[in-house]
Amino acid sequence: MKARLLLIEDDADVVDLIAGYFRKHGEFTFSIARDGAEGLRMAREILPNAIILDLMLPKMPGLEVCKILKTDPATRQIPIVMLTAKAEEIDRIVGLEFGADDYVTKPFSPRELILRTNAILRRTGSSDAGSTATLTAGAIVIDPEHHRVTLAGKPLELTAIEFKLLRTLLQRRGRVQARDRLLNDVWGYESIIDTRTVDTHVRRLREKLGKSGNVIETVRGFGYRFRAG
Repeated sequence: MKARLLLIEDDADVVDLIAGYFRKHGEFTFSIARDGAEGLRMAREILPNAIILDLMLPKMPGLEVCKILKTDPATRQIPIVMLTAKAEEIDRIVGLEFGADDYVTKPFSPRELILRTNAILRRTGSSDAGSTATLTAGAIVIDPEHHRVTLAGKPLELTAIEFKLLRTLLQRRGRVQARDRLLNDVWGYESIIDTRTVDTHVRRLREKLGKSGNVIETVRGFGYRFRAG
């Protein structure tokens, strides 16, 4: 079955480039929205497998669209790839903090974009195969089967990437995980994105964990480790 993608982009040339390349080189069907408000409405109506979202949009900016979709239980799990001309690190960090699953800057390679989208679709469509046993570390409890995390008995709202990152680190407690390996195992990427993406998500995850965030240790020059004790 072809994956259904929603492209929210107001530049006609970019729309033609992405839609044409994806249709030629992958199993995709496309719905297209030309402004943020229309994109939000279509996302809620069709519930696509993934969204490619421009940030600079008429009527409603892409960051606002992302924020609304990621706080709505009906659309929270739809992966979002932000596509934007804003290439500064702070822009990338803001986008990821708003819940985006990936961030691609213009000008971009259609091949790279399709690789990233395929990786996200593999991850979200694979039901996160693995143990469904409950994982516990102090105040943190992960219920993989129901995709839930609680912190000191209270639900913790995590994005799909944050959930998988936390679960992966906890499952490998005490073992150092290189950034490249986390990119492969959590994001499904090999070497097509900057490993600073991992750092950004770890920082955001620590913030959400509050006082429990120190269970994720930084191993300088290598990666991260969930504290064994």
